[in-house]
Amino acid sequence: MRHARRRMVRRVTRLAAVGGLLLGGAMVTQAAMASETPGTSALPFSASGTSDSPGAALVSELGTARTAGTWIGADGRPVVAVTDQDAAARVERAGAEAKMVRHSMNDLKKAASTLRSAPRVAGTAWVMDYRTNEVVVQGDSTVSASDWSDMTKVASGIGGYVRMERMQGRFTTRLNGAQPMLSTGGRCSAGFNVTDGKSDFILTAGHCGPTGSIWFGDNQGNQQLGRTVRQDFPGSDFSLVQYANGSAGAGADVVAIGQGKGVRITGVGDPAVGQRVFRSGSTSGLHDGEVKGLDATVNYPEGTVTGLIETDVCAEPGDSGGPLFADGIALGVTSGGSGDCTSGGTTFFQPVTKAMQALGVEMIVSKQAAGQGSTASPAPSGSATHSAIAPGDSSPGSSGPLSGLTDGETLLSKLANPENVGPGMLVIGGSLLALVATRYIRAEQDRKAYRRHYSATWG
Repeated sequence: MRHARRRMVRRVTRLAAVGGLLLGGAMVTQAAMASETPGTSALPFSASGTSDSPGAALVSELGTARTAGTWIGADGRPVVAVTDQDAAARVERAGAEAKMVRHSMNDLKKAASTLRSAPRVAGTAWVMDYRTNEVVVQGDSTVSASDWSDMTKVASGIGGYVRMERMQGRFTTRLNGAQPMLSTGGRCSAGFNVTDGKSDFILTAGHCGPTGSIWFGDNQGNQQLGRTVRQDFPGSDFSLVQYANGSAGAGADVVAIGQGKGVRITGVGDPAVGQRVFRSGSTSGLHDGEVKGLDATVNYPEGTVTGLIETDVCAEPGDSGGPLFADGIALGVTSGGSGDCTSGGTTFFQPVTKAMQALGVEMIVSKQAAGQGSTASPAPSGSATHSAIAPGDSSPGSSGPLSGLTDGETLLSKLANPENVGPGMLVIGGSLLALVATRYIRAEQDRKAYRRHYSATWG
């Protein structure tokens, strides 16, 4: 009976030691994996940042005849413009703020359609201002008094909810960008990295250059980035530059923000009016501002572009194609605007969701973010800060990793790092000691049993 109990104790001890080895190995592996740089994956354009927004959901539910847009209020709550009391009550029950307005979204769209059908005047733009329930028509300094008078007559015929505004400066496309791309046609910017599953591309502004343009990352023309394989401008303002080697390379989920730093892109979305956003460009660097309007129309000298995002983020010639983002969510690429970063101005952006849908490509994002099971980005934030911007190195069209293995560092060296190993190594060490001890005890017991048997036989 005593021998049976001893055998049972030895078996339990060995099983516990083996379990400890497995547990310790898992702990060490998990610690090493947690500190690895996440890879990249592709995210469909349909992952919209506004899909989870309460305001956008209410507008979709109530319809364009009973609503007139949504925006983020000063307190961070979504505000929905409504045209009747029943719709207002529904909005309030959902936890959002309702604002009664006279004109529905259908009215605002009809006004915009009338403006588009009028004779085109370069240097003008219009956008729906949800907060004032108006369509705002803007004219820059190049618009003549006669043309402005004609536009004013068109606006007066629509109704009192069309507001006319003259502006300083002029609406122009903004060449150059966050990371320089140079061709014989000029200088532009790398926006975001996208893929069609076979090859990787740079998504940038369409006015940067026609199909067939060859782009370089240096003034000497030694570092060829790729070739423009698709352009849409005017009408929209986006293009695809295919990488010369077909791959965006490591860190393709990062966009540059200057000074050797970058922001990791984790999703794709559409902005909300009132949302705070960031823009990066090689001329003026990193700047932030607020989304003022959606579905804007701009009559550039080169042609008319519709469906743009209007912001008060400043930009200057040399910033075109640069990325617009917030909270790691890709929103748009720089199209054009007026003003500068000394006196301020207005900047328009091509939404990336519409561009990706038209092009049939997906955004390259962090594999860690893509693997979380939620393709939709979080609801737009009205108070994003620069603290959300993570450091990291960047290169044209793609970027170096933000964190992870340094040069010459291997997975083995990570496993040997006490900061990563911690308790896991202690568990492994204790388990090995237990195995050795049980083996030694059994061997010692076997020797004693043999001596007793030998003495009884030959004594």
